[in-house]
Amino acid sequence: MTLLDVSIVNVALPSISEGLGAGNSTIQWVVAGYALAFGIALVPGGRLGDARSRRTVFLWGVALFTLSSAACGAAQTPWMLAAARVVQGLGGGLITPQVSGFIQNLFRGPERGRAFGLFGTTIGVSTAIGPLLGGLLVHLGGDEWGWRLVFYVNLPIGIALLVLAARYLPRTEKGPKQSLDPVGVVLFGTAMLLVLLPLVQGGQDSSLAQRPWWLVGVAALLLVVFVLWERRWTARGRETLLDLSLVRVRSYVLGLGVGTLYFAGFTSIFIILTLFLQEGLGYTPLEAGFSQLPFAVGSATSAWIGGRLVERFGRALVVLGLATVTVALVGIDVVVPHLDGSIGLKLAPLLLLAGLGGGLVISPNITLSLDEVDPARAGAGGGLLQTAQRVGSAIGVAIVLALFFERVRSTDGDFADALSYSLHVTIAFIVFALVMGVLDLVRRARHD
Repeated sequence: MTLLDVSIVNVALPSISEGLGAGNSTIQWVVAGYALAFGIALVPGGRLGDARSRRTVFLWGVALFTLSSAACGAAQTPWMLAAARVVQGLGGGLITPQVSGFIQNLFRGPERGRAFGLFGTTIGVSTAIGPLLGGLLVHLGGDEWGWRLVFYVNLPIGIALLVLAARYLPRTEKGPKQSLDPVGVVLFGTAMLLVLLPLVQGGQDSSLAQRPWWLVGVAALLLVVFVLWERRWTARGRETLLDLSLVRVRSYVLGLGVGTLYFAGFTSIFIILTLFLQEGLGYTPLEAGFSQLPFAVGSATSAWIGGRLVERFGRALVVLGLATVTVALVGIDVVVPHLDGSIGLKLAPLLLLAGLGGGLVISPNITLSLDEVDPARAGAGGGLLQTAQRVGSAIGVAIVLALFFERVRSTDGDFADALSYSLHVTIAFIVFALVMGVLDLVRRARHD
């Protein structure tokens, strides 16, 4: 539900703009507000679950997400919608780290791998199927109600989830209350805001050079202050927002790098492919969504299998997945200029191959990244993994989209050339992730 709302809204943006009479800069914040709040809330949300009760934080997150989804659907002005999207992002940021925390605490050995496999399946399918579901809802509801259905679809899911979570999620034993590190939360949250702000703002009319990159320098200084504060807080014997000892866990650091780089390439693929099909070839949102269905099928299948095999093959499974995605994307880059007719259908085998590879990356990487992390810090560790993935997604989308639209302008509307040009960047992100995966594979082989 939280990941669907990252991609499902993109398809509905034209009808949102028309229905609410919003300009490009305002409507962009419907996307940006959610991404900012989601990314900022992940680590504090994970820490809150570690320090208090994961079950309680999860329930509050679902309630907040469901209510804000209703507010999004009922919005009468663009800024009402943007404000509701910020609250929705906060709810999503509370929910997501609790999932990895629950899995880390409740499962061991092969069972943990299978649980993360189902989690990875959900991530892959949700991200890939978003454009299809969004296109279907816009088609069913039309310009007036289609975009509202995109948000209202969360209501029955959220209500059912509250009932099921209240019944089935275990109550954690209440121990001594831990510090929530409010100063650390403010410093880290502000730094993430400043990193994400120049990445998520601006659309097709905003080039990379026009964005306020100086904010990243301020964010770097804040992160230095944050580290110094965390060390001081630790010296006082208090629990910190982030366990700085995680940087000494090599498997975690390398897994963090793999996840960040993979999501930088993974997320942008769907956006540029949708733009190529819709704006370049005249596909409807529904047709463009169906064209990406093979990726979702492949990802769902291999993520479930990967969760069962990760204990046996370890990091080699992730390396195989990254290599497969690379081969598939290179194939798409090579064949697109030579295709005509039903291009979406002809790309299906390569998208299926990319999905099969992608499913072997997401959940096994989470399992391997957290396998040496203390379960008591699973929420914060998982939250940082998710934050890195969101930042990676924002970086990838910002760079790839800017290059895509600049290429469209410079080639007088050659969308096939723009797709190929921007695909080079997504392939580079995946290759860098592959290098980090190989480094961890070699390190583990030496230890064995």
